[in-house]
Amino acid sequence: MDTTITAMTPALTRRGRVAGVVGLVATASALAAGGRALDAIVIPVAIALAAGYVQVSRADVPAVRHVTPADGFVGETREVRLEFGPDAVGSDAAAPSFLADVRVRVDDGLDGPTMPIRAAVGTEPVSYAVTYRERGERTLGPVDLTATDVFGLFERELRVDETDAVTVYPPRDPIPTRFRRELYAADAVDVSRRREEFDRLREYTRGDAVRDVHWATTAKRDEIVVKEFAAETARNRVTIAGGTEAHNGEERSGFGWVDRDDDATADRSASAAAADELARATASLALALLDDGVPVDVRLPGGRVSAAPGGRGRREVLELAARTGPGAVTDDEADVTIVADADGARFRAGDRSVSFADLRREAEREGSSADTVGDDGASRGGDPPDRREVASP
Repeated sequence: MDTTITAMTPALTRRGRVAGVVGLVATASALAAGGRALDAIVIPVAIALAAGYVQVSRADVPAVRHVTPADGFVGETREVRLEFGPDAVGSDAAAPSFLADVRVRVDDGLDGPTMPIRAAVGTEPVSYAVTYRERGERTLGPVDLTATDVFGLFERELRVDETDAVTVYPPRDPIPTRFRRELYAADAVDVSRRREEFDRLREYTRGDAVRDVHWATTAKRDEIVVKEFAAETARNRVTIAGGTEAHNGEERSGFGWVDRDDDATADRSASAAAADELARATASLALALLDDGVPVDVRLPGGRVSAAPGGRGRREVLELAARTGPGAVTDDEADVTIVADADGARFRAGDRSVSFADLRREAEREGSSADTVGDDGASRGGDPPDRREVASP
């Protein structure tokens, strides 16, 4: 990325102005006294001012580079490093260094440093903490430098238009095991697929229906074996479609209801809040299904993603959720439809409708039970059926 530097003319600091006034007073006093005090005060002040001006006027930033942190979820805090000089471009060439106060500007969706960072620019990198507050692609930079001389008499403002970006994902919440399994059970998903033509036997994988277990072969082995049919090309894939909806021309405020035509700011704020709820609910469900080994198709106003467990699937889902905005549901025949407004989101699957808030509470209760959580903290909802718990047909 190209770096543009805007440099201002060196200016006296408050200390420099005081030194200048002292020098002028000393000069007048020396002249009135016959010049005897000229060497003691005036000349040192003049030398310091001249040296400070030259030092600050030569201050320059040869290269700047953000070492960006990894993308992450809302609420996470990461460390960012800002490199100056040869380290920023991978060069061994020496670069002049100078003292400066470094101020880093960050996107409104990030919390960055609130105070300037004192550093020797060109000698050492500058590190600062940034907290992810809002989802989306967020910008780090530009960088403002206030270069000073060693005496603090002159300063020079340098604006470095070097920016980089980090993607902030929406928060992720747990989804209860019962709800997930109802979505990818064989009787709930892809009910129209043909099952007449038997293809082969294979090992059990997460999401396979108990009715497909081949009991005769299972009894001869130490593992569960299921039947696979030739038409089962997209086994247990779950399609998720999401969108936002409005309050019929009105928007709720802290003092009741206000008309949208009279409050465009509230309208935009409500739309953004609805999109945030949509992104959070969609990412939570899609990641939970992927953790269960179930492929997903996610369709949002911001685009579409088909993801399989493993690989880049999770990242692609998160990136879509991070960038999506408000908009209508894109697929009315999806296995799960998520509709969100500023107050929250609802999941619709078949004839059922349940709020995202209720699912979160159920998942929290489920997580507090030792019977539903394994040693590694993962839900057991996707584990294969226990042969002792299922009677042979």
